[in-house]
Amino acid sequence: MATSETRDSTNPELPDQTILSTGNSELDKKIADGLPLQSLTLIEGENDTGKSVLTQQIIWGALKQGFNVDLFSTENTSKSFLSQMESMSLDISDYFAWGYLRVFPMHVVGFEWTKEKMQGTLERMIAYMEQSKAQVIVIDSLTLFTEYAKQDTVLTFFTNCKNLVDHGKTILVTLHTYAFVEDSLVRIRSICDAHLFMKKALVGGKYVMMLEVVKVRGARKTTGNIISFEVHPGYGIKIIPVSVAKV
Repeated sequence: MATSETRDSTNPELPDQTILSTGNSELDKKIADGLPLQSLTLIEGENDTGKSVLTQQIIWGALKQGFNVDLFSTENTSKSFLSQMESMSLDISDYFAWGYLRVFPMHVVGFEWTKEKMQGTLERMIAYMEQSKAQVIVIDSLTLFTEYAKQDTVLTFFTNCKNLVDHGKTILVTLHTYAFVEDSLVRIRSICDAHLFMKKALVGGKYVMMLEVVKVRGARKTTGNIISFEVHPGYGIKIIPVSVAKV
């Protein structure tokens, strides 16, 4: 394996380099053939709707495409993240060992969370992302920050992310819908290039995850698709036909 500094994401044998593939062809087809590179994507939903699972699938696709990835996680440690990926048959241990994937756990024990420190943390994240060699950056999730930061601070963070996108980064951010008032959510959604909304639905006596592709700027295919899927240990994401999942 080449070193991360020389890793070539423009290899003609790799997938289309104008889009970010999930590494799951069925899922890609439903998300307008994949998310555009150099875009800011919002993945929104309530608890346990599959936001982290989707970002894990996208991280897998990005690594397989030849991109370096940074993950800022308030949900997992490096060890638990690698274990979750392995449970979905997405073994990224080699990518992690070689430095193609870097995981930054954000929920640190003993750290005193205050509005002032949170603003400083978000500013340092932007500064790091600006100089990072990673082409794809995932923040899962931003909700914890909203509990300690002013909403204007969070909106500024999204604006700064959009500026990084204009300079070549591809950024994905997950958040819980309940963490924002509607006015702020509207502003955040308008800043983002792509918006994916996730929820759970009871189908045939069991819950399935549902993903609505609200918008994807520059999409080759019509957005508005609703994708139903389950997560199977040892297999990963399995798309459920709409006719079966109809509620």
